[in-house]
Amino acid sequence: MGIGGLHIWHLLVLLLIVILLFGTNKLRGIGADLGSVIRGFRSSIREGEGMSKKAKPEEPSAPAPAEEGRVIDGQSSRDAPKS
Repeated sequence: MGIGGLHIWHLLVLLLIVILLFGTNKLRGIGADLGSVIRGFRSSIREGEGMSKKAKPEEPSAPAPAEEGRVIDGQSSRDAPKS
């Protein structure tokens, strides 16, 4: 038994009818066009993945060094008024 009740002979007859209707040159052209579309799709997917990796901001590997003094209520201890 074949696919969905179709025997191999049914599929061969169907293939022969398709070849007679379209011809081998037309089928070869359709196959080449389909292959180029798939290659274009794959390359655009790879480009999109590369762009998304570049677009992500890099996280700093080490925290920035703290300056001397502390900030309390918007004023740094260095800028505090002297009494």
